[in-house]
Amino acid sequence: MTRKKHTDHVGNHEASKHGGGGLKRLITLITLALTAAAVVKELRTPEAERTWHGKIASVVPYELRFPTLQRARERLWDPEAEHVVGPRVFGVGWTVNVGKVVAMVREKVGA
Repeated sequence: MTRKKHTDHVGNHEASKHGGGGLKRLITLITLALTAAAVVKELRTPEAERTWHGKIASVVPYELRFPTLQRARERLWDPEAEHVVGPRVFGVGWTVNVGKVVAMVREKVGA
């Protein structure tokens, strides 16, 4: 007679409680790999030409410069921007320009 361990139920509950575990872990690994690729790309560039921002594989943006208030405003709250999604203030990947989203909602409501 085989008995199922009580910890199986607890383990499954913990995984679902924390967002499934597997997908979150995969996203974390991808983010770390892209960050490492960005750092390697910059370190392979001659020191005088390093910018610490750009794109990996001409697709994924990265921003490794110290964050500034001006850059945060430009990327997180710019109602006049062309796109809703743009590069992050710091890190690898994209972020939502909340200012543009609010402007679009106001435009729809006012129309």
